[in-house]
Amino acid sequence: MVLSPSARSPANSPNHTPPSSRLTIPRAQTPQQRLANERFAKAEAAKRGKSGPVVKKQEVQKAPISKGWVLVLAFVVCGGLIFELLRLFF
Repeated sequence: MVLSPSARSPANSPNHTPPSSRLTIPRAQTPQQRLANERFAKAEAAKRGKSGPVVKKQEVQKAPISKGWVLVLAFVVCGGLIFELLRLFF
């Protein structure tokens, strides 16, 4: 006996549920569920232990080189240009 394609489809089987009935609709939390979730979250946070401070205090960072060396470096780089301009005009 050969069954037609429509007779063999899973839609005709007794255990088949249509796709629309498999979708779950999100529902709002009840106050009891919300309290239970808060208690659970509090208990889980206690299991993990106390966390460190959320915002760490930033330390003042020192410059890698002093201001004096920055000025010396600027003079070496730009000083030659300044001396050339002075030589051209005077």
